[in-house]
Amino acid sequence: MSSSPGRAGTPPTLADVAELAGVSRQTVSNAVNNPDLLRADTLERVQQAIDELGYLPNRAARNLRTRASHLIGMRIKPAQEGTANATMDRFVHSLVDTSREAGYHVLLFSGELDDPLAGYDDLLRSTAVDAFVISDTFLGNPQAAWLETKRAPFVAFGRPWDNPVARHPWVDVDGAAGCELATNHLLDRGHERIAWIGWRKDSFIGEDRRAGWARAMRTRGLSTTGLASRVEDTVASGREAATVLLDEARPSGFVCASDTLAMGVLHALSERGLLPGRDIAVVGFDDSQVAQVVPPGLTSVRQPLEDVAIETVKALEGLLAHPPTASAGVLLKPSLVVRGSSGPE
Repeated sequence: MSSSPGRAGTPPTLADVAELAGVSRQTVSNAVNNPDLLRADTLERVQQAIDELGYLPNRAARNLRTRASHLIGMRIKPAQEGTANATMDRFVHSLVDTSREAGYHVLLFSGELDDPLAGYDDLLRSTAVDAFVISDTFLGNPQAAWLETKRAPFVAFGRPWDNPVARHPWVDVDGAAGCELATNHLLDRGHERIAWIGWRKDSFIGEDRRAGWARAMRTRGLSTTGLASRVEDTVASGREAATVLLDEARPSGFVCASDTLAMGVLHALSERGLLPGRDIAVVGFDDSQVAQVVPPGLTSVRQPLEDVAIETVKALEGLLAHPPTASAGVLLKPSLVVRGSSGPE
């Protein structure tokens, strides 16, 4: 094979590969889609021709035959201003990498902010994706209920908080265990008045994380009265809540439902000339990039998002297998990354 048929400047076709390899077009098609049907020497000759020409199989044509796009759809929302939350960014990168290793690609799409179902119907009607990954389950998960009515395969990043008997596969991180870990970290360092700043009571995830803080305090026989605050997930709200708690409860440490709220605590301490780690201990949740660079470094609960992506892709592979198999929910344990904000070792 020393010369490439086909016209200069145009992509090589299946016919070009067949001509160069000296085989039929069907043989080239089998080499791409059903290599097990070919003899080893024939397959090698076709693959050589494919490599020499730089031939790329026509994905659209193959999709018509197999009814598979090898695309996974995931809706993303704009980043929220005034927060340090980059959890979904880390997860999406991990999901893209893990999906590619499994032979899939992730199709990201957006929709109207006030319509959680926007975008899903168009993709289903056009058979553009094989399955979906959904998040934002803390919002009541209308996507899950709608996709189930359409019999569309999907995996959720997040538990079905509003429907505990739901049977769709999901992967989540144990937020209660993470906040219990964070609180015990401060308790082991001698703190007894540890305040909690979390999200409003209608947040399933916020209440789950708060339960971990409360459990750790009760296990040590410590009161939580007057030590908790529920606010919006913004830096400004965290600062305001910390200011009130510092005046009224006089805690020696804070555990927060997010790094965003913890950043608000750091602002409140700075306004009073207090140093995190030396005067007041502070722990966040998510181990955001901000936590890693803000002085003196914010101790934070880290979600194993790489493992979440791996488990999500495993569940997707089960749903897309023949016959499909549905996996049970998977709850993963987080870890604690210790930095200067929780005090010296």
